[in-house]
Amino acid sequence: MDGVFTSDKVKNSNGGEINYYSCERKMMCYYRLFVLLALSSFVVESRHLKGNSYELSSFHRSRTNATIEPKIWAVLVAGSNGFVNYRHQADICHAYQNLKNGGVEDENIIVFMYDDIAFDIENSRPGVIINKPDGDNVYKGVPKDYTGEDVNVDNLLAAILGNKTGVRGGSGKVVESGPNDHIFIYYADHGGAGILGMPSGVDLTAKDLMNTLKKKHAAKSYKSMVIYVEACESGSIFEGLLPKNMNIYAITAANANESSWGTYCPGEFPSPPSDLDTCLGDLFSISWMEDSDIHDLRKETLDQQYQLVRRRTAVDDMVGASHVMQYGNKTIAKQFVFNYMGANPKNDYYSPSSDDDSSLTTTPSIVSQHDATLLHFWHKFRNAPEGSPKKTEAHKLLMDELSLRKHIDESVNQIISVVFGQEKVPEMLNTVQSAGNPLVHDWDCFKMLVNSFKKQCGSTSRYEMKYSRAFANMCNAGVHINHAILAITQACSTNSPPP
Repeated sequence: MDGVFTSDKVKNSNGGEINYYSCERKMMCYYRLFVLLALSSFVVESRHLKGNSYELSSFHRSRTNATIEPKIWAVLVAGSNGFVNYRHQADICHAYQNLKNGGVEDENIIVFMYDDIAFDIENSRPGVIINKPDGDNVYKGVPKDYTGEDVNVDNLLAAILGNKTGVRGGSGKVVESGPNDHIFIYYADHGGAGILGMPSGVDLTAKDLMNTLKKKHAAKSYKSMVIYVEACESGSIFEGLLPKNMNIYAITAANANESSWGTYCPGEFPSPPSDLDTCLGDLFSISWMEDSDIHDLRKETLDQQYQLVRRRTAVDDMVGASHVMQYGNKTIAKQFVFNYMGANPKNDYYSPSSDDDSSLTTTPSIVSQHDATLLHFWHKFRNAPEGSPKKTEAHKLLMDELSLRKHIDESVNQIISVVFGQEKVPEMLNTVQSAGNPLVHDWDCFKMLVNSFKKQCGSTSRYEMKYSRAFANMCNAGVHINHAILAITQACSTNSPPP
């Protein structure tokens, strides 16, 4: 190469000679220097990205993996129906708006709700559902994936598993998640020890839910999962059942033995608008959603949200306030809420000193889930004009509900007395498993008894669910299942239920 350039000399315009070898050599030196600098920069960047790795392939792998964005999948479930249970579907609609505003696509949000309250004859605002007294319409745009009779246990569990052939009716939408995805499940309804209510068919038992979650985990079809449950005795759904090694973090509105609470109820503070004589929300639910409405969820962790909700729900001077509980893999609580619900860009500049924040530390008046139905009927009766047909009808509804409760109370007492003897009634009604232990040993026995009781003695108010613990205790005591089911059938048919 050098031999080629040594004799290449020409004169320039001033008569001097230019040595092309010298010019080319300098250019090669500059080029080599540029390459060395570029390579050294590459090595430094590679060390920064991949520890001490200097391999080009490692660099490319890191860049490739960085482009795989995890998806958020959400399953929202209102487990009740009827205008008297307005609050549960209002909760679910509000949750949808949180997710939608957070950037989660409709194709990744699966909604289960009976969809019978927005246009119910009792709704003075057709097509409108609100979740707080001065709230916006949260019904607008909510997907109608599974409604009416399609809101049932089989469809719900199939949807969670991503089993398209397992769903019947509805949109057919299921959780088609992959190993890098995050899943958020939110349920709101009546509950009892070991069960979550469903408006159609049988109720969902803790064991059936847990078996589904285990299958989902075994399929490696999610990275991590967060579950929020609004229901009475909701802690019993996970107590002693949810392992820590499944990458699932669950929060419940109550522990395994206590009620959860409705709020924004008639006659309480703050009250719903005068034309709505029903509770608009549930305390646990409105607490986490109103927090999500204003906070920057890219900066708020799940634990921070849990702490806020816990403080707002368990008020020391409030009679019967519930204890918000955590189960499963609690290290997930260190993650940002954004990973499971998205984040509304409008909240990017949220300031802790914001006036809106003060509402999150104020607890509204509450009503037991079991008594919200009575409150609804009482206010319908009180507000109806004297001597009017509406007054007569409202009085009948109130008395029917009281009669139904008396019928259920007497039926449970009779069932236990027939199977175990009258002296065992207090034990069957009141025995509570110690903390950390599951509700029942024989879940098949429990499932058969609670579903038989629902079929024979069930009601829209779901008052009968308060006795599910008694059936768990009967199973733990070794009851003969056929004997118990016969006793349920006889008691529910002979205690003068309302027509």
